Amino acid sequence: MSLSIGIVGLPNVGKSTLFTALTNKGGLAANYPFATIEPNVGMVPVPDRRLNRLAEIDHPAQIVPAMVEFVDIAGLVAGASQGEGLGNQFLANIRECDAICEIVRYFTDRDVIHVSGKVDAESDVETIKTELILADIATIEKALPRVEKEAKRDKEKQKKLDAMNKAFEALNDGHRVRTIDLSEDEVAELYDLHLLTMKPFLYVANVDEDQLTADIAPIDGLEPVKISAKVESELIDLEEDERAEYLEELGIEESGLERLVRETYHLLGLQSYFTSGEKETRAWTIHIGDTAPKAAGVIHSDFERGFIKAETASYEDYVELNGESGCRAAGKLRQEGKDYVVQDGDIITFKFNV
Repeated sequence: MSLSIGIVGLPNVGKSTLFTALTNKGGLAANYPFATIEPNVGMVPVPDRRLNRLAEIDHPAQIVPAMVEFVDIAGLVAGASQGEGLGNQFLANIRECDAICEIVRYFTDRDVIHVSGKVDAESDVETIKTELILADIATIEKALPRVEKEAKRDKEKQKKLDAMNKAFEALNDGHRVRTIDLSEDEVAELYDLHLLTMKPFLYVANVDEDQLTADIAPIDGLEPVKISAKVESELIDLEEDERAEYLEELGIEESGLERLVRETYHLLGLQSYFTSGEKETRAWTIHIGDTAPKAAGVIHSDFERGFIKAETASYEDYVELNGESGCRAAGKLRQEGKDYVVQDGDIITFKFNV
């Protein structure tokens, strides 16, 4: 399952520094606007301590975590919706992502210039929100004449027209489409427009080191993930015990990047189930609410087509009873059928016909 998070923000807010720390890939981080032109792409493992605990039980040859794709997209400036800066390219790249992660600058550093000359988180947030809204307004304005003509010939198209007008009105009132009350049918009618403000959204407050334990007010009604990109870049080169010691000195239990990856995973409505044995212990990514056959299909399409049953144990039972044999002996290894909705943390072995 390939799902991507677009990292966006104004120039010089720490996007590329954060991306480099996330992926350890070395995306260009520079002190001038548009240092990132072509988007950098990196796959990032989802931190999950349950994997290590399962590996302690089954002693697998390898451990394979779930992954999330992050895309470092060129910095946006005011007027991007009209093509300013790298606006058109920015909007095209972000349109291809499944969710948006906006980096908001809170850190103070005289050596890192701000595109507007001063650090003002509220203004930065409003700039990007406005540009995304304006881009969506332009998208709907372009499509409306065609849909209006179609609705005159086909009454079924009236549903799409009504949904578009509802979204258009909200956008003109300054609201993201995702924040308004839309039915499932209305969401489906708007899907092919690929509206930017319909995407799941997450804020990251890029703070100074001494702000990591301080309270940050909600941004546009959403609780931000606090991260110091500078601290995260320093953590990259440390051994695990040194990392833990450094985090303890900072007064935090885990790195900001661990929280960010986990939050983006949940933002997309995802969860993990596990397969575990001598060959490997692996986390598989599925959508919350997926049934057992759907979950099996993530491993291989043949598993879904020929699905018979899923031998399932909860993570808690698996750990408490020391693995599959203990679960079987205690009657905790369940036989689940096609209607079973997989739960986060389930350990599953699928039975299927080829």
